[in-house]
This record gives sequence, structure tokens and C-alpha cells, in this order.
Amino acid sequence: MTDRASPTRIQIVEVGPRDGLQNEHVILPTSTKVEYVRRCVAAGISRVEATSFVNPERVPQMADAEALLAELGELPGVSISALVLNTRGFERALRAGVREVNAVVVASDTFGRRNQGQSTEDAIAFFAQLAALAAGESVRATVTISAAFGCPFEGEVPVERVAGIARRLAPTGPAEIVIADTIGVGVPTQVAEIIDAVRAEAPGVPLRLHLHNTRNTGYANVVAALGKGVSTFDASTGGIGGCPFAPKATGNIASEDLDYLLERMGYDTGADLAALAATGEWIAAELGVTAPALLGRAGGFPPSRRD
Repeated sequence: MTDRASPTRIQIVEVGPRDGLQNEHVILPTSTKVEYVRRCVAAGISRVEATSFVNPERVPQMADAEALLAELGELPGVSISALVLNTRGFERALRAGVREVNAVVVASDTFGRRNQGQSTEDAIAFFAQLAALAAGESVRATVTISAAFGCPFEGEVPVERVAGIARRLAPTGPAEIVIADTIGVGVPTQVAEIIDAVRAEAPGVPLRLHLHNTRNTGYANVVAALGKGVSTFDASTGGIGGCPFAPKATGNIASEDLDYLLERMGYDTGADLAALAATGEWIAAELGVTAPALLGRAGGFPPSRRD
């Protein structure tokens, strides 16, 4: 049962080049990262979070943000976004030609201070500033409520806290609110409850979900969100990544495994399943790891022209 019409077209936002690579020990050459983004685009992905403009000493995997975007160049019909955590990062992104930026408000103060040196209050204040700056430059600004389903240091995060953050963010004009299960502790009942609570406090603001599969609940959580009418999901080819500041956190849900689930349920993603799976296997090989994703090994079913 659903309480609003389910969408037929689902958008997969590829976050492997940023959220995936930032947690891997291997630092890839810029040219390999460029190829990674282009492979994702060739597989039918139209939104890619390509990099982050953050302190390179803390996240050396993202130290080449400007070089990456310069080498990547224009990709017609594709939205390339970047993470920024302060005004300096936004200014760097703007100079690099980024037209979509994302900021993070962590739902717990302890994680926020360890992850990005900001309390929840500080991060909300920054996004208000960022949204105004972005609007002045015609840049799309989205915001992620991180650790919305639980914190590795404080434990359970009350739904009321997540809803309260959404209430504070809504008047600043976010193009999208991303609800993130940063450490992969969420379950479907939580997903439904949080979506309802956020929508009540931020009516009309599009929602996106960012899910990790740390405890093997990521795909079940997608189904719960679909039942609530959510139509945009972050995912990482190969299922690589995690969070460098969240102990034991594993990768995002895998783009290819998500695409298989959606296609078999009758949704249209515009993606090429076989190409996504091949990209996941390729990036895992470049990193010298085994991809957590399963489609690269199992293949789609039934066999089709795209598998």
C-alpha cells in the first residue's frame, strides 16, 4: 500500500566518484576519475556527484577537484554536482564551473563535529548562507540531512530532531532535501516515518534518499521509500565507499543492484544495467578491491539485450 502515487520514472544519482572514492585507501589518478564519471554517464546516468571541495588534508582522495572538473569538461544533458562544507569550498566550486552544490547538516552534534567540524546549528546556519550565495549565482543548492537514521557516537536519532532540522532548512530554499542513512542502520518502518515527518515540515521540497547497505537493509529501504513516492536515490557503482568518519560504515547501495531492483519492479531509470555493472567491476579493479555489488557477478535476469 502507498499513500501517494508511485512514480514510474526513477532517477539514480551516481555518487561513487565522490562518496565512493572518498573512503577508499587508493587515491586514483585524475584521468581515472574522469573516465569513471564518463562511464557512468555512458551508462545512462544524468546526475553525478563528481567530487568535493573540502580540506585535502582531511580527504586527500578529493584533492584534485579543480583538475577533475577541468579535464571532464562539458557533458551535455548531465548535471555535475559537488559537495561543499564552507564558503571557501563554494567559491572554489564556483570558479571550477559547478552548477549544483550540496551541503551537509549532520543530525547529531558529535558526528557533525568529527565529520566536518560543525555542530548541527552551525551547519544549518551555513546552508542558509550557501543557499543565498548559490541563488545569486544561479547555482542549484541541495542539502543532506546526514546520520538521519542513527549516529555512531550518540546512538538513536529521534525522528523529531530530523523533522526539526527540515523545518529550519525549508525557508532557506533548498532545491532538494536529501535524507541520508550515513551508517546504514535504517529499516523500512523508519524510512516511512522520517519521510512523513520531513514532508510535514518541508512541504513541496523534493526529497532524495541516500542509503548505505552496511547492515543489508539498503534495498528494503528503497522499496519503502518508493511506497512513499520518492523518485530520486543516491547510489554508487560497485557499491564502493562509505564514510571516513563513521566507524565500520560500508558502501552505498550499488547503482547496478538498485537499477535491477527498480527495473524488475516496473520502474524506468533510463540506465543500462549491463553498462552499470561493467562500470562497477571496472572501478573495483582500479581500486584493487572486490565490488560489494552483486550484479557484476550474477548478471541480470532474465537475460536481455541490455545484459
